[in-house]
Amino acid sequence: MLYEILLADLTADLPSAVRLQSLVRTVREFFEAGAVCLLRLDEDALSPVALDGLVQEAIGRRFIVAKHPRLAAILAQRDTVSFPPDSSLPDPYDGLLEHKIGQPLHVHDCMGISLYVEGHLWGALTLDAPQAGTFDTPAKEYLQRLALAISAAIRMTRLEQEVRSLRLVRQDAPLEENEQRQSLILGQSEGLKELLRELEVVADSELPVLLTGETGVGKDLFAHRLHQLSRRRSSPLVQVNCAALPESLAESELFGHVKGAFSGAHHARAGRFETADGGTLFLDEVGELPLSIQAKLLRTLQNGEIQRLGEDTPRKVDVRVIAATNRHLHDSVREGHFRADLYHRLSVYPVPIPPLRERGRDVLVLAGHFLELNRTRLGVRSLRLSAESEQALCSYSWPGNVRELEHVISRAAIKALSRGAVREDIITLEPELLDLALNAINMCTLPSSAAVEMPNMKKTVPSLADTAGLSLQVATFEAQRNAVARALAHSQGNWAQAARVLEVDSSNLHKLAKRLGMK
Repeated sequence: MLYEILLADLTADLPSAVRLQSLVRTVREFFEAGAVCLLRLDEDALSPVALDGLVQEAIGRRFIVAKHPRLAAILAQRDTVSFPPDSSLPDPYDGLLEHKIGQPLHVHDCMGISLYVEGHLWGALTLDAPQAGTFDTPAKEYLQRLALAISAAIRMTRLEQEVRSLRLVRQDAPLEENEQRQSLILGQSEGLKELLRELEVVADSELPVLLTGETGVGKDLFAHRLHQLSRRRSSPLVQVNCAALPESLAESELFGHVKGAFSGAHHARAGRFETADGGTLFLDEVGELPLSIQAKLLRTLQNGEIQRLGEDTPRKVDVRVIAATNRHLHDSVREGHFRADLYHRLSVYPVPIPPLRERGRDVLVLAGHFLELNRTRLGVRSLRLSAESEQALCSYSWPGNVRELEHVISRAAIKALSRGAVREDIITLEPELLDLALNAINMCTLPSSAAVEMPNMKKTVPSLADTAGLSLQVATFEAQRNAVARALAHSQGNWAQAARVLEVDSSNLHKLAKRLGMK
């Protein structure tokens, strides 16, 4: 019966992610497992690509094989590998299994099998259960026979991805290499998926790209992705932090110099443009470049030539430029801090990177990634979030974005150990360890139909008593939400009229409402 279901999925016109998710769900139901996880091998680690029965943040984890002996044992052979309930080997999923009332359970029964695609080790499928004896000998033998069908589903998924990407991967590059690149940017929100699809197209265009977004959103990761998907992927990607360039050295750093060009120039030196010749130059924080250097950068973009400091003869370079900034460059242009002609040269294709607060439950996927990093770094058995902590992470506005999330998880893990948590136990991070300014609204689970209270609601601006004990940030957040909600109620749901009531620009009101979780 299970074979027929898997074959039906293989012949159905399904998106790749749906096919793999359907696979793990079907396997879980058939074996009556507590959780099933399909993991892809990325160099030295296994990364989940589909799971069922594990907490959501598990999808963002990266299990280093050398740190997880059970996973290493599964990969070491082609037969089904099982572990008795009293096995001394730690289970990577301890504390990560879901329960019908949302409480984590320990793993007591486990089996898994390595998966090969086109003769090469692709990854593994693992099955876990909270009840000992769930996986008997017939179950282990049946999983062995299923491996071929599961590998076929993975192969089908890879072929579909290959066709859909119009061969953006190198003809001579193994598909595993491209899959590893894809895993650098974590998230499952629709906004992120749409952005990644857009990057696939623009990557092959050779156009200059300007990545914009708040500090900490990971603009460098998106720059690397653009380069990896481009025709220049076999050539270098050279990154320059423009904010760290002293004005006196910026010209030499970018364009190079000849011997004796200035005091201390004892040898000729190529600049970053020459180093990136044939490849990509990533100018991070490009808005910090001095005006004098902006003029020289503009000339290079226009003519494809650079001139080393102290040299008369220009040199030809073939470089694609990707720039990034957390500034509003059009404002810098208006204020005279950035050249308008350079701005237009760099922003041929602007790409705004969404802040973390606009990516929904991606915060939990990223949190899972950082939890696993800290679990390995601190040498603990298992590190997870409580349900209250998950809600807290989703409710926070993340002014520091992904970078702030990473620091919050790292601090919370260290605090847990410093307050007596035992490394050999399953360590659960509670909200007080996260140390966030929280509000009572869970943005992750709030349905869109209930995101805004409409005309019949009766809600007032919170009084001082209502906001007692809240931080200024939280009190401001609540006051803004209530002000917008009252204006919408007064305007009977008309956003343009509500903007006039609030005396703000209509587009700014929509952005504010989105940030407040009301859209």
